[in-house]
Parts: sequence; C-alpha cells; structure tokens
Amino acid sequence: MLTDVKARKLEPNSKPISDGAVAGLYLFPSTKAGTGKWIVRYVSPQTRKRRDMGLGRYPDVPIREARTAALEVRRLLDGGLDPLEVRRENVAKATAVPAVPTFEAAARQVHDDMAPGFKNGKHVAQWITTLERYVFPRLGGVAVTDLRAADFAGVLRDIWLSKPETASRVRQRCDKVMSWCAARGFIVASPVPVVDMLLPKQPGKRERTNHHPALPWREIPLFVSTVLRAGRPTQSKLMLEFLILTAVRSGELRGMRWEEVDWEKRIWTIPASRMKAKASHRVPLGQRALEVLTFMKGSYEPAPDQLVFRSRTGGPLSDMALTKLLRTHQVASDTPGRIATAHGFRSSFRDWASEKGYPRDVAERALAHTVKNATEAAYHRTDLLDLRRQMMEVWEAMLSSQ
Repeated sequence: MLTDVKARKLEPNSKPISDGAVAGLYLFPSTKAGTGKWIVRYVSPQTRKRRDMGLGRYPDVPIREARTAALEVRRLLDGGLDPLEVRRENVAKATAVPAVPTFEAAARQVHDDMAPGFKNGKHVAQWITTLERYVFPRLGGVAVTDLRAADFAGVLRDIWLSKPETASRVRQRCDKVMSWCAARGFIVASPVPVVDMLLPKQPGKRERTNHHPALPWREIPLFVSTVLRAGRPTQSKLMLEFLILTAVRSGELRGMRWEEVDWEKRIWTIPASRMKAKASHRVPLGQRALEVLTFMKGSYEPAPDQLVFRSRTGGPLSDMALTKLLRTHQVASDTPGRIATAHGFRSSFRDWASEKGYPRDVAERALAHTVKNATEAAYHRTDLLDLRRQMMEVWEAMLSSQ
C-alpha cells in the first residue's frame, strides 16, 4: 500500500506507483522528485474504453484525499456512470448562463417568492392581478433585457391620470420585478423609476384621496335609535352598534374572542396579530358596550376561545354582514350618491372628537393610529386609557341621546 515515505521517493523517471488501497488509483511522477499526479484508470461503462481521470497533484492532494476521491469514482462506475462525463456535466451546469426571462416569467417568480410574506391572501392575488390586467398583455412576452422606461410609460399612460392610485401600484410592482432582474444580473438597473419623466404630473395625494363614505356624527343617534335598537335585535345590528361604540376597525371586531374581554376592568384587549400597526390595543368598554356583549353571551354557550360575533359555522363573519345592513336601510353618507360604510363611522367619531375639543393625541389613540414621527413615537409610553375611557363614555352617551 502506498505511503508518504514511498511517495516522497518518487523520481521523475520512475514508473507510476499503484495505491494498492483503491483499484485503479495511481500516482504518476512529475518533473520534480517527491511530487506526482493522481490518476484513476477505469473502463467507461458507456464506451467500454479505458479512460484516465486526474484527481490533482501530490502532495497538494494528500493520499487520504486522493483515496476518498477515487472511491467516489468507483461508486459512480458501480452505478453505470462515466465519472469524466459526470464531471463535465457539473462544470457545464456551474458555468451555464441562465436564460433571460420574459417580463411575465420574472413577475410570476417574484410573486411566488413574495407570497409567503403576505399577511392577507387578498393582497397576494391583487399583486399579480394588476400586472395581468395592465402590463402582461403588452409587455408580458418581452425579454426583460429589451424593456425600457418608455415601454412602462406606455402601459401606464392610460391609467396614469384616471386611476392614479392603481397606476402607482402597477408602477411599484413593475419596479419590483425589474429590480429583481437587476439583482440577478439580467439587467444593469430597473428603468421604471424614471417613467415619471415621460408622463404628465399626477394630482397630489390630498386631491386623489378617496375617503370612506361616512354618516355625519350628528345623524348617528337617530340611526342608532331607529335602526340598530328598533325591532328585534339581530347579530348584525348589535355588531355594528358595538363597532360604532368602540370606533374599532371591522376586521378587529370580526375576530374578537371572549377571552380578550376583561369584564372586571371593562377592557377589551385586541392582540397585536390582529392590529394594523402590529401592536396590542386596549379598548375601554362603556355600559352599552357591555350590554351588547352580555346579550351575545346569553344567546349561546360560548367557550373562551370562541368568536363573539360568528357565522353559522362558527367562523368569522364577512365584512358584507355590516355592508348589507347599511345598504338595506339605505344609510346615506356625506359623499353624495354613496351609502355609508362601516369604516366610515371611525371618521364620524374623529370628527366628533375634534369638534368637541378632545386632544388630538387622545382621539388618535382611540383609533389606534400609528404615530408617524419616529421621535414623537419614542416618547409615547402610555395608551392614555383613562382619558380615552372618559371620552368614550361621552361618545356613548351622545349615541344614546335619542
């Protein structure tokens, strides 16, 4: 068996030395004494011809490593493979230049990569749907290397002024796709950021903001008395009244569970997982809010982890439950020609709080709005629960005034 002592005595004109441990492994002499080249000799199972495969130079590749590599060669041979062809294929794969994708292929790959990070399934679908509608018909089959800013400006032009919000989203998503292509070396940089230079100026954000149609706050007491508290109490009526009383978002309310309610302290704590800002939110509960919960609790035998407002199958209700109620009663809003929305009652509450002189901070905390100024947010260590409870009690009294 070959040892380092024997290998170091190898002379330039010597015969190759058989390793003796692995069949077919030889150390061929080099031009310098004590050095050589590892060769595995084998018969190709594919061509039935003898072939020599190099495994590196000795002593850079020590005996033990050479034997390990030679054993791998024997394993491939036993599997009917030619080791040199396997090596050639691996090198080809490693050095192959990936095919340039079309815009649609790249977009769908980006969408697949991003999908697990979306928290809302609806947003996952919307992301790709907008591209399918506005971009793919014209640019989907074009290689990303052939796309220029003018191409994207062309697909955006039709909706740039008429649908500015949609156009902004489409532009952002196109940029995401092209930046992904740049990161993978298909292009140098995304051309999308400069499309503004090729399109007319869009209206400002203030001009294009679409507010949720809301019932003016002075009209809510009449709505509560003639609709929500009139006739037989239904789950939809009680749910909408509870939403108005607490000024929460409908999604936060539809996911409400009994275990979140502290009856003794009269507090409903919404976990961070259901909050838009991803921070838990405490909601003070007034007398009428507790009455609504008591009525719901008496309608069935709830478990702590069950939903307060639930469908017949026990799952969360659809947002349409509240929308249908408002449409059925044709509840007009402050937006001409449009029915009031459930979310609009948050705006009604905010208008009321402003007109009644409540501090902005207290009102914004009641709505669980995020403090956008980072410096200001750093000093907000309290949720102002006591002040908010006082304000919400006055709000509740106003709602019951008729």
